[in-house]
Amino acid sequence: MKKGILLSGGYGTRLYPTTLAMNKHFLNIYSKPMIFYSISILMLANIKEILIIAFSKDIQSYKKLFGNGERLGVKIKYEIQDFPGGIAESIKIADKFIGNDDFSLMLGDNFFYSENLTKILSAAVKKLSGAVVFAYYVKNASEYGIIEFDKNKKVKSIKEKPKNPNSNFAVTGLYFYKNVAKKMISKIKPSKRGELEISSLNNLFLKNNKLDVEILGRGVAWLDTGSYEGLLEASNFVYSIEKRQTLLINCPEEIAYRKKWIDKKMLLKSANNYKNSSYGKYLLRISKESLYY
Repeated sequence: MKKGILLSGGYGTRLYPTTLAMNKHFLNIYSKPMIFYSISILMLANIKEILIIAFSKDIQSYKKLFGNGERLGVKIKYEIQDFPGGIAESIKIADKFIGNDDFSLMLGDNFFYSENLTKILSAAVKKLSGAVVFAYYVKNASEYGIIEFDKNKKVKSIKEKPKNPNSNFAVTGLYFYKNVAKKMISKIKPSKRGELEISSLNNLFLKNNKLDVEILGRGVAWLDTGSYEGLLEASNFVYSIEKRQTLLINCPEEIAYRKKWIDKKMLLKSANNYKNSSYGKYLLRISKESLYY
């Protein structure tokens, strides 16, 4: 799989009043912008062609941050979605970008962390027959798309924010799809809130026995950082690990360098761009260390 769609728009109403003035994906999760964490997940899945979908007013800011992706060893393109029409609508917007390829879809406000995350993502790509979604145990199930099971513990359906959920396994904001998802979108009708729900697409795959659900266990951290509480939890989590190890979590330039998508010269160029920050000093430090970890 070589293509990934990164959804980075939305009004961010849960983070008002801050997001009245700026896109939530530029807010920091401790040491770096929220969007750095999500784009890193796509890179860890070895995806090198990325489409960022955002509001027109934010596109230039994303271009200033990432450009065409060269300094990360990837190719980045941009598309506009000025009115939130649902997560699944992004597949329509990305039609030309996707072409005939399989693809991943990632929500820009989702935070993942695990020592084995690269292995988990690689295994999911290898087993892809239709769609793969990742499930995570949550306490506030009625706030998410929830996987419901039958008496035999087999996946029965995915319900969007059910009032009386029969499980606590939420579908996270990371999805892998075969190219056929483009055609299946036409079979989906807008929900009561007028959006093309991603749960509707996933249920279609489930109906055709082409949906794999990967349950992320206790060794994985997943947070929805689109709220003040989630943003604080993620920041505290990142702070505790980065302070202890002095290694950054989800640093796109470091990932690119360790995967040998960029050379030391390009890494140092990025370090110079951030030269007065601890982030820039970290990249400089990485350039002087071995690539064994």
